[in-house]
Amino acid sequence: MAYAIVAASGTQLRVEPGRFYDVNRLASEEDDNITLDDVLFVNNAGEVVVGQPLVEGASVQATVMRHLRGRKIIVYKMQPKKKTRKKQGHRQELTRIMINSITLNGTVMETGETPSVTPAPAEEVTSPPAAGVDAAPVEETVDAAPAETAASDSGDTPDTTAASENVENSNE
Repeated sequence: MAYAIVAASGTQLRVEPGRFYDVNRLASEEDDNITLDDVLFVNNAGEVVVGQPLVEGASVQATVMRHLRGRKIIVYKMQPKKKTRKKQGHRQELTRIMINSITLNGTVMETGETPSVTPAPAEEVTSPPAAGVDAAPVEETVDAAPAETAASDSGDTPDTTAASENVENSNE
């Protein structure tokens, strides 16, 4: 598995081929192919290349999928005991990019494969037997549980006669 760390739109991202990422708005149109040349780190199946500050000869090819807006962030300011409140909202402008490949010194390390959707084979549906067809009868057998308690099975019954004799002897 190859991945790279790139600087794009003021942020650093760990990118892998075949995945999409949301970055700050880029000045590109949808379906444009772009190249990210600010590669800081590359890892290709354990082979690591660290840039100082950038990796020379490394680039990441991506495709702009669409432009969108992020979640709304609420900014609420207030001063206690002053009846001053200010509520504002903000939605960040984003661009969704799909990483196509990572290139190091002219060789493509890994290419993102678009997952192909293949229909699952249809399962054979069997219907239950018709009412006129003789089906094997289902017999239920239930073992009767003994009505005795566990204490009587083990023979550990308390001896009440000895206790009553001790009470009678202590009164005399």
